[in-house]
Amino acid sequence: MINISSYIDHTVLKPTTTHMDVKKICEEAVQYGFAAVCIPPTLLTIGRRELSIAFESSITPKDEDCVERSPLVKVATVIGFPFGYSVPKAKLAETDQALTDGADELDVVINLIAVKDGDWSFLADEIGLIADTIHARGKVIKVIIESGILTDEEIIRCCELYSQAGVDFVKTSTGYAERGATPEAVRLMRQHLPPGIKIKASGGIRTYAFARQLIEAGADRLGCSASVAIVTQR
Repeated sequence: MINISSYIDHTVLKPTTTHMDVKKICEEAVQYGFAAVCIPPTLLTIGRRELSIAFESSITPKDEDCVERSPLVKVATVIGFPFGYSVPKAKLAETDQALTDGADELDVVINLIAVKDGDWSFLADEIGLIADTIHARGKVIKVIIESGILTDEEIIRCCELYSQAGVDFVKTSTGYAERGATPEAVRLMRQHLPPGIKIKASGGIRTYAFARQLIEAGADRLGCSASVAIVTQR
């Protein structure tokens, strides 16, 4: 049986996200063993604190005998979210701030205008600047290509470009487009990405059955806001 929890980035990215929303998903992430929490950039310091508190509260007397203890749940955030058309310098400034505030993983929305214009050199320059900054700090970059609004040819070209850039993950969606993750898009991405580059599926994942379909199609991580319902409905 697939351990769905270990695939999930427990996510809250609505524009009205509050401190209490972040506290809640941090507690749930520790309780259910999710891979990460994904939260707005301005709430990163709060998220790190709440995750640490939730982790310490989960320690049992037996755990106290361990020499080293650290939360397994990572803290993720978004850059250029949700539309991706911020200029590269703005995305780089967001990236620098997010790293300073403690992000472990950064989900970066690509410039979709450039994709539709076929300006692949712009996209290569943009991702080179951002990926180098993130990797220099030993952190993880996921690029969001918004697969639901791209043609198959554009998805394949993105896979080729971001493979060459050495990103850690290619991610399907922001959740803000009309169409989110699909097994078909994940399979296409897996066919055109090297084994070392992982896939994050996100957007519209609300059931265990659909989450499992995406994993079976090749997804290594799932971005979900309905995470608790997914892992408890089997």
